[in-house]
Amino acid sequence: MTAPVRVLVCDDQVMVRTGLATIIDAQPDLEVVGECGDGRAAVDLAGRLRPDVVVMDVRMPVLDGIEATRLLAGARVPRPVKVLVVTTFNLDEYVYEALRAGASGFLLKDAPPDQLLHGIRTVATGAALLDPEVTRQLVGLFAERIRPAAAAPHDLPLTPRELEVLRLIADGRSNSEIAGVLLISQETVKTFVSRILTKLHLRDRVQAVVYAYRHGLVT
Repeated sequence: MTAPVRVLVCDDQVMVRTGLATIIDAQPDLEVVGECGDGRAAVDLAGRLRPDVVVMDVRMPVLDGIEATRLLAGARVPRPVKVLVVTTFNLDEYVYEALRAGASGFLLKDAPPDQLLHGIRTVATGAALLDPEVTRQLVGLFAERIRPAAAAPHDLPLTPRELEVLRLIADGRSNSEIAGVLLISQETVKTFVSRILTKLHLRDRVQAVVYAYRHGLVT
């Protein structure tokens, strides 16, 4: 049997934390290995327990969820942990900063339980880390903030087709939508996405979206 996904739940509201843990632990393929109420405790517990996914609130005492995410999943972390941000704040600066800090995705606290469970499983596997519609909203809201004044680098290590795929990812398109636009198979799209992430040293599609806007590859 496949080992269950190990989850650490971090939220400063006891009732919310207990509710999340109860929903998660009821699944045969998920296991709550720890709970905590602030970001510092999340970092400490994650170091000891090595969960597969940390479900992280944003606003917490001692250390907020954004800084905790940066310490757990930031670019310079040698052994990053996947973080799923669960917040009451819909597509605001907290969510954007959490994604920049290294979070693999996010959900709203009022999302139904099946979305929470799907989000955890998705983040654990590393596939489709943000819902395409959520990505569209995110980049639409923060495009000006992400996009730099500088033009795209001339030495970008991507082929014309890979660049085309990257721009479609940044537009919030799913693999199936990209396949439809480019008239290629979804397996081919997956291959292109993998190559893009490898060549640009990116961890996931979230980082790919931010990269594309930071480098002026999309308008």
